[in-house]
This record gives sequence, C-alpha cells and structure tokens, in this order.
Amino acid sequence: MLNVEKKLNGSELVVEVGGRLDTSTSPELEKELKDSLGGIDKLVLDFAKLEYISSAGLRVLLATQKTINGQGEMKIINVSETIMEIFDMTGFSDILDIEE
Repeated sequence: MLNVEKKLNGSELVVEVGGRLDTSTSPELEKELKDSLGGIDKLVLDFAKLEYISSAGLRVLLATQKTINGQGEMKIINVSETIMEIFDMTGFSDILDIEE
C-alpha cells in the first residue's frame, strides 16, 4: 500500500511518500506527481515513511526528475538506510539530489 500526502507552499511542493513504492503502486505516485507539477519550481519528496522502493518506483523518480529539470529542482529528504542502500546499488544516489 502507498500513502501520498501533498503540501503546497507557494511554488514549493512537498510530497510525503509512505509504504511501498512498487509495480502496483508506482502508477499512483506517477499520476499524483504529474497532476501536481504545474507552476512548481521546487519539489521535495519526503521518504521518512517509505519502507520499500522497486525498479518501477525508481523509474517514476527518474521520469519526475526529467520533468522538473526544465522548471526547477527536485530533492529527496528523510531517506532510510534501506532505501539509501537501494539508491547506492542502482547508482541513483549519484543522479538524484538526496539530503541525508
């Protein structure tokens, strides 16, 4: 199950993602993000409650990063050790702006 909570603060959008981001839930996050990026110049993904991310979830992050690059920046915060290991193993820690 995936939990997505959005908080808009001017042109900054904070998206809290909780639960599991996998093949069955990543389309939900992708849609939420696509519908919310208009007029946003800073996207913050809060992974404090994210338990698991699969390759499908990583693809959503990559697609979102490409979308936001044209209009602003994306940052990921509150990444657990488990999720960070996945980012490190896949090389995503070099691509994404992750605040530990």
